[in-house]
Amino acid sequence: MNKQLGKRFVKLMFGLKQPLSRGQKEFITATSVAICVLVLRAIGLFQSLELAALDQFFRLRPNEPPEQRITIVAIDEASLSRVGSWPIPDSDIAKLLQKLNVYKPQAIGLDIYRDLVVPNNDLAEKPVNKELLDAYKSMPNLIGIELLANDKNKNGKNKNVGVAPPLGLNRNQVGFNNVVYDPDGKIRRSLLYWHVNEHRVHESFALKLALLYLKSQGITPTKAASNSEYLQLGKAVFTRFKPNDGAYVRADAGGYQILSNFPKPGCSSPSAEFCGYPQVSMKDVLADKVEENLIRNRIVLIGSTAPSLQDFVFIPYSSRLMGTANPVSGIELQAYFISELISAAVKGRPLLEVCSDLVEDLWIFVWSYVGAATTWRIRHPTTSFISILVSSSVLSLSAYLAFLYGLWIPIIPPLFTFGISAIWMTSHIAHMQEEWKRSKEFLYHVINTIPDPIFVKNEQHQWIVLNEAYCRFIGYPNKLLIEKSDYDFFPKHEADIFRQQDEFVFRTQQPQEHEEEFTDANGQTYQIATKRSLHKDAAGNFFLVGVIRDITQRKRIEEQLKRTAAELFRSNNELKLKEDHLRYLAYHDYLTGLSNRKFFVEQLRESLHWAQINNLLLGLLFIDLDGFKQVNDTLGHEMGDRLLVTIAQRLSHSLRASDTVSRLGGDEFTVILRAIPNVQVAAKVAEKILDSITEPIVLDGYTTRVSASIGISVYPYNSQDSETLIKQADTAMYYAKRLGKNRYEFA
Repeated sequence: MNKQLGKRFVKLMFGLKQPLSRGQKEFITATSVAICVLVLRAIGLFQSLELAALDQFFRLRPNEPPEQRITIVAIDEASLSRVGSWPIPDSDIAKLLQKLNVYKPQAIGLDIYRDLVVPNNDLAEKPVNKELLDAYKSMPNLIGIELLANDKNKNGKNKNVGVAPPLGLNRNQVGFNNVVYDPDGKIRRSLLYWHVNEHRVHESFALKLALLYLKSQGITPTKAASNSEYLQLGKAVFTRFKPNDGAYVRADAGGYQILSNFPKPGCSSPSAEFCGYPQVSMKDVLADKVEENLIRNRIVLIGSTAPSLQDFVFIPYSSRLMGTANPVSGIELQAYFISELISAAVKGRPLLEVCSDLVEDLWIFVWSYVGAATTWRIRHPTTSFISILVSSSVLSLSAYLAFLYGLWIPIIPPLFTFGISAIWMTSHIAHMQEEWKRSKEFLYHVINTIPDPIFVKNEQHQWIVLNEAYCRFIGYPNKLLIEKSDYDFFPKHEADIFRQQDEFVFRTQQPQEHEEEFTDANGQTYQIATKRSLHKDAAGNFFLVGVIRDITQRKRIEEQLKRTAAELFRSNNELKLKEDHLRYLAYHDYLTGLSNRKFFVEQLRESLHWAQINNLLLGLLFIDLDGFKQVNDTLGHEMGDRLLVTIAQRLSHSLRASDTVSRLGGDEFTVILRAIPNVQVAAKVAEKILDSITEPIVLDGYTTRVSASIGISVYPYNSQDSETLIKQADTAMYYAKRLGKNRYEFA
C-alpha cells in the first residue's frame, strides 16, 4: 500500500508544464515594464520631468572659463532715469553707439526695438534722427532686431504679431530675435534660420552677430558633409531639431532649430550665486566710465535688464531644486546663444545632441532588465536595497557624464523602468517565498508516509525536505541535513554525479531514473536507483523530488551473471578462432597464402553458376612457371619457396579484387576471371601477368628471372563444366610451352 502511494506521489510530480527559467522571467518582466513606460513616454507623460532633470544637469555642470568675447551694455533702471523716458530717444541711442564705436568692437548688437518714431529731446518728431542715421551708416558691424510674425509666440500669445526692423538699417543688418518656448515656459532651443516664404530666409540676431565674429576668424557657414541639411560652422555641425528629439513629444520644429547647450560662464566672484556675462550700464558708457578692454574686439550687446521693462525669460540655469526660479534678461539669453555658436565653431565645444529612438528605447529596456535582474538574483533585502541605490546612482551618473560630452540621454524613463521592475520582482519574490513555505510543509507531511527514502531539493541544490526513511538511510539527523548540499556529506565523485543528474532534470523538466553509488555516514557504499522529478507550486517555485531504492543486492547478482556470461563469451570466442584457423588452413596454401586447390575448385563451380545465371563470360588461366626447377636446383628449395611467394604477390597485384588466384601445387597457379566482356580481356590479363612475372627477382644478392606459360579457356565457348574448362586450360598451357614458353595460348 505504501509503495503504491509512493508511485502515485512520483507520478503526480511528473505533471508539469514547461517552466520559465530565471533569465526568461527577468526578460519578460523587463520587456513588459519597458513597453508600458515607452508608451507613457510617447504620449508625453515624462516630458516635464525629463526637461526638469536636464535643467539640473545644466546647473550641476562645472563652470567654464569666463567669456572674453561678449560684453553686455545694460539698459538698467539707472540708465532709464538718466535718459528720462522709454523708448530711449534716437539721439541717446546715437551717442551710445558712437561712444562704443570709438573702442572698435568686433560687432554691436542692438537688442531693442526701434521700429517707431521716437521724440527727441528737442520735441521734434522726425522719422529717424539724422545723428542716429549717420551712426547706422558708419557702423557696418551693427546688427538690429526684428520680430517675425508667427502663428504662436510666447506661450500662445501675440498671434500673428511682428515687429518691423529699425528704421534706417538695411536688411543685412537685421536679425530676428524670436525665441522658442517649451511647454513649461522655458527656452531650451535656439532658432538659427527662418523661412518666412519661399524666396527669403531670415537669420537670427544671435547667428548674425556670431557670423560677424567668425568671419574675422576665417569661418563661414557651409553645408555639412555628413548631411547637406545641416549647418557646418568651423569645427561644429549643427544638427536640426526634430519634433521628438530627447524628451520632446511632437514639439514644434519650425525653422532651423537646435538644442541649446548653454555655456556656464565662470564667476568673477567665488561667492556669486549665478554666473553671467560682463556687464556695463548704458549710463556709465554715456559718462565715459567704461574700461576699453571690455569693448575692444568684443561683441557688444545692448539690451534691457531693467525690471520695469519686463524683458526676462527662463532658461535651464533659472531652475532651482527648491524655491523660486530666477529668470535672465532677454539680452543675456542672446549672449548665451552667441557664446555657444562661437565656442562650438572655434573650439569644437560639444553641442547638445540626442540618440536615435532605437538607442534610447534600448537604453530604457536595459535599465528595466537591470532592475529585474538585480532584485531577482540578490534576494537579501539589505543587499538588494544597496544594489538598487548603487544602480540608480550609476544610471544618473552615466546620464550626467553623457551630458557633459554633449549627449542628452533619457534619465527619468529608465529610472521608472528600473524602479518598477525592482518593485515587481520584489512582490513576486515575496509571493514565491510564502508559497515556498506552504509547499515545504505539504511535502513534509506527504513524504513521511512513504517508506522509501525521499529527498526534496530547491533550485540551489539544497535539501529542504527529507523524510525519516532518508535520514535513517544516510545516517544523519534531519536538522543537520536541511539547507545543505550533497557536497557536504558525500565523496566528491558521488556528489558530482548527483549534481549532474539534478541539473539534467531542472534543465529538461523531464523525470529521470539513474543508478548511482551512495556512501552513508558509516562509510558503507550502496548501489541505489534514484528517480528524480519536478514539482511546481502556485508561485512557480520548483522542487526536485528524488525517490531512492536500494538495489545493492540486485546489482551483486547482476555482476555475478555478467562474469559468468563473460566467461562463456570468452570460451566461445576462443573456439570460433580455432575453427576459423582450421578453415583457413583447409582452404589456403601454407606457403604463399593464396587459396589452394580445394578452394579453387569450389570457387570455379560457384563462379560458373553465377555466370550461367547472369549470362556472362568467365575466363580460366592455367599458369606454369618456366625455369623454376633450375632455380630450385641451383639456389636451393628455400630460395625456390621465396621465389614462389614473390610470384604469388605479383599475381595478386595484377588482378582485380573480384578475380581469384590460387596455387594448385609446385609452380602451378590458376586465375578465375569473373564477368569479362570478351576474350580479349583474358588475353590482356595474361599479357599483364607475363610482364609482371618476367621482372627480375633478387634473392640474397642473386638476380634471377623466370617466365610463365599460360593456357586460357573461356566459358561458355570452350565448355560449360568446370572439369572440362580446367583440362582445356591445362592443355593450352602445355601447348604454349611447346611453342617456346613465356606466352599464352587459348584452348
